Amino acid sequence: MADVLIGTIRPRETTTIDVEGHSLSEVQETLEAQAPAGFDLVNVPVKMTGGTTLLTATGTFSRRDGARDIEAADMDALRAQVPDGWILLHVRHV
Repeated sequence: MADVLIGTIRPRETTTIDVEGHSLSEVQETLEAQAPAGFDLVNVPVKMTGGTTLLTATGTFSRRDGARDIEAADMDALRAQVPDGWILLHVRHV
């Protein structure tokens, strides 16, 4: 029997949220409290407003839920099954 490739895919989706705070921990806590379900915080560039202690940040969240498996006989066929807006995370032989 020939090997079958199993690929795990998930949606490739990001969203951003702008926040302000007077400390890095306040910015972090605010972003974590506003995280959409199924998303992880992946990037938080922070800027300080001149002459104040106010920090502004744009948190970028990436979807991490919704993974599922697809299968095919070879890599080309496997890649062809990945829908637009999805990413192939890993591949294994069975």
